[in-house]
Amino acid sequence: LCFFVLGTVSCTLFLAVNCLYSASDDVIELTPTNFHKEVIQSESLWLVEFYAPWCGHCQRLTPEWKKAATALKGVVKVGAVDADKHQSLGGQYGVRGFPTIKIFGANKNKAEDYQGGRTSDAIVDAALSALRSLVKDRLSGRGGGYSSGKQSRESGGGDKKDVIELTDDSFDKNVINSDDVWMVEFYAPWCGHCKNLEPEWAAAATEVKEQTKGKVKLAAVDATVNQMLAGRYGIRGFPTIKIFQKGEDPVDYDGGRTRSDIIARALDLFSDNAPPPELLEIINEDILKSTCDAHQLCIISVLPHILDTGASGRNSYLDVMLKMAEKYKKKMWGWLWTEAGAQSDLESSLGIGGFGYPAMAAVNARKMKFALLKGSFSEQGINEFLRELSVGRGSTAPVGGGAFPKIHSVEPWDGKDGELPVEDDIDLSDVDLDDWDKDEL
Repeated sequence: LCFFVLGTVSCTLFLAVNCLYSASDDVIELTPTNFHKEVIQSESLWLVEFYAPWCGHCQRLTPEWKKAATALKGVVKVGAVDADKHQSLGGQYGVRGFPTIKIFGANKNKAEDYQGGRTSDAIVDAALSALRSLVKDRLSGRGGGYSSGKQSRESGGGDKKDVIELTDDSFDKNVINSDDVWMVEFYAPWCGHCKNLEPEWAAAATEVKEQTKGKVKLAAVDATVNQMLAGRYGIRGFPTIKIFQKGEDPVDYDGGRTRSDIIARALDLFSDNAPPPELLEIINEDILKSTCDAHQLCIISVLPHILDTGASGRNSYLDVMLKMAEKYKKKMWGWLWTEAGAQSDLESSLGIGGFGYPAMAAVNARKMKFALLKGSFSEQGINEFLRELSVGRGSTAPVGGGAFPKIHSVEPWDGKDGELPVEDDIDLSDVDLDDWDKDEL
């Protein structure tokens, strides 16, 4: 089933379909490994389709995209990214649905969305129009030789607002005593590799700041000016990137130089240093909504009533959830629980009511879809369930009613065994049982 979201075609089928393009096509297959070299560092105009192999609209576009690529060969580069497989690359360019087509022109760091028709004629017309604009810009001196996004730091290329500039004077008080993780680039303004890295570093800084809530910071040091720092850390070449964590010696970053590589390493550092997610009881509506709205998925468990398990039984279930939260903390999911019957409307909306407890559902609050744990509520069973979810597998269903139901405010669990309700004592001293028996007879 394909549907429109915010004007973009999205697809939600979960089908295994072979790649839509091959080496024999004129469409250039792009991946996180070759994207920067082929597209960002290129002087050419690029049209890039971000697709998912299982998407019906993508499959229908494929022959038109191939025809356009053949017609434009040698004039405009036409590429394709399997964004279902390479989600990090799609994420960098805000891909939310398939197919999404982007035009990479003079400023490779500001790709434009293609909003035209899906025929080869329409695609070729748009490409030639973009090419005409690119050539006119170069004639007027606006495009110049910087179409690949290799502006120097002095030229103002790229938005560097989230890259923290450090100096000999500011380094120690910002970095050395910080509880945050710092990734610091030591650069020289004349260094070509540093200029190539700059837009990637700037884009990664913004994404990392958002995803880690500022707990991992990206910074830069001009090592030609701040020679004390360069000497202290043995900087011999540019760019050199070092990772600083409180209480540890700095280590060299030796990963890739694309924003996706940098972001991936930063998120690993964040999750390695982050405490396990909180496991919260759903005692009111705010807890449910704030947790599920702030995370890609929220994992909701419905545990048996306290009278059925006692405190020790409940704690054993909560321990299993905490272990899974620790294991999957890199996913940055939210973790919630409630007692059976306490939020019966929520149970019904997730298809939980009516069968045994404990139960578990993984909910995507943005799409209002959920998946249910079918296996056992154990470390092995939950791990298999979450592993399938993390790679995009598993069957999903819409949340009943299309939104979370009313959540009742309840008292939080006090950590103790449950107690049966106290019944009122009945005084039978004034009742003449012998007379009662005769009347009944």
